[in-house]
Amino acid sequence: MQRHILIVGSGGREYSLGLALSGENISLYFYPGNGATNRLGTNLIAKDFDELYSLIQSYGIDLVVVGPEAPLSEGIVDFLQNRGIKVFGPSQKASRLESSKAYMKDFAIKYKIPTAKYLQSTDKQKLKDFANTLQTPIVIKADGLCAGKGVIIAKNLQEAHQSIEQMEKFGEAGSCVVVEEYLDGYELSVFALCDGKDFVLLPAAQDHKRLLDGDNGPNTGGMGAYTPTPLCDEALLKKIADQIITPALRGCESENHPFCGVLFAGIMVVEGEPILLEFNVRFGDPECEVLLPTLKTPLLQILDSCVEGRLKDLKYEVKDEFALGVVLASKDYPYSSSPKALIRLKEFDESLGHIAFAGVEEKEGELYASGGRVCVCVGRGESLRQARENAYKICECVEFEGMQYRKDIGFRAL
Repeated sequence: MQRHILIVGSGGREYSLGLALSGENISLYFYPGNGATNRLGTNLIAKDFDELYSLIQSYGIDLVVVGPEAPLSEGIVDFLQNRGIKVFGPSQKASRLESSKAYMKDFAIKYKIPTAKYLQSTDKQKLKDFANTLQTPIVIKADGLCAGKGVIIAKNLQEAHQSIEQMEKFGEAGSCVVVEEYLDGYELSVFALCDGKDFVLLPAAQDHKRLLDGDNGPNTGGMGAYTPTPLCDEALLKKIADQIITPALRGCESENHPFCGVLFAGIMVVEGEPILLEFNVRFGDPECEVLLPTLKTPLLQILDSCVEGRLKDLKYEVKDEFALGVVLASKDYPYSSSPKALIRLKEFDESLGHIAFAGVEEKEGELYASGGRVCVCVGRGESLRQARENAYKICECVEFEGMQYRKDIGFRAL
């Protein structure tokens, strides 16, 4: 039977989902997609959800997979499900775990999920008074979605007070602010694929947020990732499942919005104990690019099991191998937009890995870097060291003006 699948989004994550879902009996569609996704399927243009629904009907699309957080928080899942379309992704209410940091922190406390001490408020004076009780550094967060830019780590009290005042620059997203204690440990990204009641955990991954080697420079959307990480053994993964993922799913059920989709827990491990930093309600980017190649069970089988509420019957397996991804970013990332640049690709041995394209445009058959994070070079290997070597070999086969990337992805484990 021919399947028709729509992937919502335009980044490297969505390209990777397309790559993992490609097959001879599968027709892929992307909304809106990027300059390379149309090599995997068909890019669709729609001005709103109504127009998108018309296209879904006309192409006979039988499954929609939502990549980014914005359409989830806007209620795309509810909109399509109410019209009889199968969708992999959480409802608008369940998406508040990401779209409102204040809601997420209150939810964690309510369902006894370990998280950092915090105060959420619209009252600046209360927030400053609370900041005065914490040791520095102090974490200041805008409540709403800010495309990964609404979190400040203030080095001293003066900076904390200043950051609280400046959250207004994020508009409505910064009207409510969360001030929380800074946790000292190491971070993990843990992804659970959920069907509302049950879940399967993907291998733990580690992202590299800072622009420059050695975790220096400004925060970005992510400059690289790898999986699995030796920093997370089976015992720690079990703690994360029992203390964070399970109570979150039970909590969503209790609040009458069962969670179907990807629940992404950003974890800080402090003295061997997992503490929740944040929930996201979709795959991380670039973690998605390294996690999907490690699946042994076909991705479509997993997505169908989630959407149809039968995960507990699924035989779920991952490969015994490592994957590491290096983000190639444009010249002025993350400060400003960069001029378009022609991408020159040299051939490489595809047994080393692949390239997932993100910020690219196609013009007369050529790909151009169009700004931001341009692509992710993903290496695979029997060891993390081999996966890293393979990823960097692929990086050497890509060239565009102003290209920048980190040379130390995976350094914490290696």
